[in-house]
Amino acid sequence: MSAPTMPPKLAEIVDDFASAPREVVLEMLLEFSDAMPPLPAEMDREGMEQVVECQTPFFLRAEVADGTVRTWFDCPPESPTTRAFAGILAEGLAGASPQEVLAVPEDIYQRMGLAQAISPLRIRGGIAILGRLKRQVREQLA
Repeated sequence: MSAPTMPPKLAEIVDDFASAPREVVLEMLLEFSDAMPPLPAEMDREGMEQVVECQTPFFLRAEVADGTVRTWFDCPPESPTTRAFAGILAEGLAGASPQEVLAVPEDIYQRMGLAQAISPLRIRGGIAILGRLKRQVREQLA
């Protein structure tokens, strides 16, 4: 059995960013920020985990059910970079198995070329978001 790989959709997003010129990367981030789905009406930050490493209030929740991971993110519209991280993960991990989520590399944002486009502090927040998401998945599998 081969080692799990990150979900194909997320891999495609990573490749798109990695091959894009720097000036286009910022536009792509804004598109993912704008496309981040809102929380369902019946859900609020109660029961979500805050990612304190983010400069802005950021909350997430992951749920493993029927062999897939569902994610919810909450972040204010005034924080487009952080919302973009959430939008990338929401789209790239949609329908992913727990093993695929856990296989997402810690250096995903560097692989995307974002370290050249945004500040290290923002990258650190993105890494923390991914870390919390993976921890929640691992806890539910245990």
